Amino acid sequence: VVSAGQLAENLAYVDVAAGEGAELACGGERLTMDTEGYYMAPGVFVGTRNDMRINREEMFAPLTSVIKVDSYDEALATVNDTNFGLTSGIVTKSLARATHFRRNARTGVVTVNLPTAGTDYHVPFGGRGDSSYGPREQGRSAAEFYTTVKTAYIASGSPE
Repeated sequence: VVSAGQLAENLAYVDVAAGEGAELACGGERLTMDTEGYYMAPGVFVGTRNDMRINREEMFAPLTSVIKVDSYDEALATVNDTNFGLTSGIVTKSLARATHFRRNARTGVVTVNLPTAGTDYHVPFGGRGDSSYGPREQGRSAAEFYTTVKTAYIASGSPE
């Protein structure tokens, strides 16, 4: 983590999430290492709801949460029910559903059957809504300042 202040903020989110009823499945604690610095184990929360702060605020922490939904429509509504929109992803065997998600998820990056973390540097990258800041800096997007761009990744095969 970049600083003591950021580490304190990250750990405060762990406490907030637990206080709101989220279950910390793993990680989320400060680490002591041999080298000087501010270290934190990545954490995963389960049993979260969309109205919890950890799901409503943009954190710059190695924390993620799982929101269980009952249907594709509820999942898409949950993805779009935020002021932020950096990245989203779906795991599906349905090309129709993958295409619908890619077109309708209001995020700057969409992945299908792939992790939502990471991006290729040769393609435009940025969020939407409050996750966006200025123009996309890579490729031809620098010239397309007022265009909203979405990058999608799809892996073939059968996800388990």
